[in-house]
Amino acid sequence: MLIGLLREKDDSRVAPVPAGLEKLQKMGLSFLVEKGAGATAFFDDESYSPFAELFDRKSVLSRADLLLSIHPVPEFEWQDIKKGATLVSEFQPFFHTQIATELQKAGFIAFSLDMIPRTTIAQSMDILSSMASIAGYKSVLLAASEMPRFFPMMITAAGSIKPARVLVLGAGVAGLQAIATARRLGAMVEAFDTRAAAKEEVESLGGKFVEVEGAKDDTAAGGYAVEQSEEFLQRQRAEVQNRAIKADVVITTAQVRGRKAPILLPTETVEQMKPGSIIIDLAASTGGNCELTKDKQVIVHHNGVKIIGDSNLSARMPQDASVLYNNNIVNYFNTLIKDGQLNNDAGNEIISGSMITTNSEPTA
Repeated sequence: MLIGLLREKDDSRVAPVPAGLEKLQKMGLSFLVEKGAGATAFFDDESYSPFAELFDRKSVLSRADLLLSIHPVPEFEWQDIKKGATLVSEFQPFFHTQIATELQKAGFIAFSLDMIPRTTIAQSMDILSSMASIAGYKSVLLAASEMPRFFPMMITAAGSIKPARVLVLGAGVAGLQAIATARRLGAMVEAFDTRAAAKEEVESLGGKFVEVEGAKDDTAAGGYAVEQSEEFLQRQRAEVQNRAIKADVVITTAQVRGRKAPILLPTETVEQMKPGSIIIDLAASTGGNCELTKDKQVIVHHNGVKIIGDSNLSARMPQDASVLYNNNIVNYFNTLIKDGQLNNDAGNEIISGSMITTNSEPTA
């Protein structure tokens, strides 16, 4: 089976990396790699050449039996893809609700990496978690570089500086990494999450857990938030506002799968925050947790409060992000590929969960 690896458009990551191709070769796979695919992640063409043939993009599209990319191949290039090819990418069918139908009409079998079940058995394949961990780490470093104040307590001959106060909204993978990183930098950290089970994890990292009673249970939500009652949301907003106006940094991570991200920081809250405070909104691509967030933009609001909307912070650490993404891909292909061919076993929960089109009908 011939696998095509494409250079990402507007993203500095690549998956897999050369070491991953070496492992995948042992599954009976061969590779075509677009020239320059790994350049922005610091993997040059020479490092791929022992494991793959390198070609221009159109040749890879037209020859590969399976095309592998982080972001989907743009629709205007579908005409260049080999007929009946399999596409493996992050299609996000919960947000792009027509994508399965469109791929089906075009005659492609498609697997969406973001749809791999978030279960224990598939943990090593979970690209969402591995990228969220990087985003949580990078969000704190970004906030520290943008904030006009220190993170740690500083005691000097000229006087003492109080430690920064950091509020993390959402204690999933990204939130927990943000808490751990902010604590390492010496900040005082508070965290809020609708899941009561998150309290122990937050406190184990040295953060203080902010509790709001009455949240709906979300143990079956696969790591995402769930919709809450209006009464709970009102109490939540009031508590978040009280904490946010005292914070130097607010990092927001809350997303509801298939829906717009919940607004946790309305404009009125932002306007009461300290001058020069920083908001890092990791839910920007789905509308943002801050009412003023604009995806891929930096907004400077009242009193110089800076709102940075970026749902793809992992791409700012392209080398390690690519390595982790590679590991997820290799582990996924151990299930997806059998005897050098595509494994279409619908009885396998990992395959059935990630397959969004089949040879007959769209499944998402």
